[in-house]
Amino acid sequence: MMMRASIPTGKEVTMLSGSAISSPVVGMWLRGNWVGAYVALKIQKSAAQFVQAALHEISVLSSIADGAPSNSKFVVQLIDQFKHTGPNGQHQCMVLEFLGDSLLRLVKYNRYKGLPLNKVREICQCILIGLDYLHREHGIIHTDLKLENVLLVSTIDPAKDPVRSGVSPILERPEGNVNGAVTSLIEKKLKRRARRAVAKISGQRASMGGMGESPKSERRNIHGIDVRCKVVDFGNACWADNPFAEEIQTRQYRAPEVILQAGYSLSVDMWSFACIAFELATGDMLFTPKVGQGFSEDEDHLALMMELLGKMPRKIATTGAKSKDFFDRHGDLKRIRRLKFWPLNKLLIERYMFSESDALEFSEFLVPLLDFAPEKRPTAQQCLQHAWLAGNDSVPSEMTNETSVENVDAGISNLKIRVGK
Repeated sequence: MMMRASIPTGKEVTMLSGSAISSPVVGMWLRGNWVGAYVALKIQKSAAQFVQAALHEISVLSSIADGAPSNSKFVVQLIDQFKHTGPNGQHQCMVLEFLGDSLLRLVKYNRYKGLPLNKVREICQCILIGLDYLHREHGIIHTDLKLENVLLVSTIDPAKDPVRSGVSPILERPEGNVNGAVTSLIEKKLKRRARRAVAKISGQRASMGGMGESPKSERRNIHGIDVRCKVVDFGNACWADNPFAEEIQTRQYRAPEVILQAGYSLSVDMWSFACIAFELATGDMLFTPKVGQGFSEDEDHLALMMELLGKMPRKIATTGAKSKDFFDRHGDLKRIRRLKFWPLNKLLIERYMFSESDALEFSEFLVPLLDFAPEKRPTAQQCLQHAWLAGNDSVPSEMTNETSVENVDAGISNLKIRVGK
């Protein structure tokens, strides 16, 4: 469905709507009554539970913005928020700063090959600055760190960045369109325009997603891509002194204490961060558990962790609310008895062809973050001082405000949206 918004000056805003199962929102492009300032609108569905989720996210983002200029801390900036009443009820709307592609898109663009380590360092430093800000200054746990929830400050393809290219953005329909055939004349024009733009770039048909190409073909040259990034999507975030959900984190990035229901704190984000760093460097997820004959996905996940990191200490294995589902009284898995241990440094060398020095340095950075004892994991602040990051001077300690956020008129809260036919 296409929507159009009118603002007091009579200019129009073109928006492409979509939705996702885990985050039922409408993603939009917006250009308002300011020069060169693009922002993103996040519009929540009108059902009561989604409204509450939106209000919670606004509360978290407002807290982040009030504490310090979040635009310098590699965390997405909330510019404004308002309510819109439409035919399906009242929608809570968030106006967020304009950002680019996700890290998942970047990995896909690189054909699921590991990124150069200097790029991985740069991305890691950005994420860690954001986490340090969230953890130390606000006591906020993100709870859902993953590649999709970290966005580059600009698009991978400069032609698709309206700020850098000077042209209106090409809108791309989200995957899994549930609205059937396109009937909007505006959308048809946009699709034709997108096809023409794509046709001009020979061989770049899959530049934003790897479609139609072998996932493991040769990696691309990404040295010219700006990989500065920001942490986004705080819909599931919570304060460390008030966690409100037992099951958090996307499966592949989930910490062991969450699986065991042993309580959690800020350190769960550090576990997820380590999984992200590995995925950036190799193109593969660190843990991809599956249901097997006689064992659950959770038990397989715990087994994969131990194969990489060694046996879980008995005290940790047996003290969670769900420990008895997976471990016997000796701290051994009940249904998966044979483990094939493969330490991280050897995995990097033997499967991903890292040099011995790179594998050793990278594993020394990651392994402490994957400690089964949450209290032993380094903090984001400590990670920023690690030798593996020490030689990276490409990212400042704080991000200078190069976005157009400050140019956005505060009057955007008066924005009125009407649904087009």
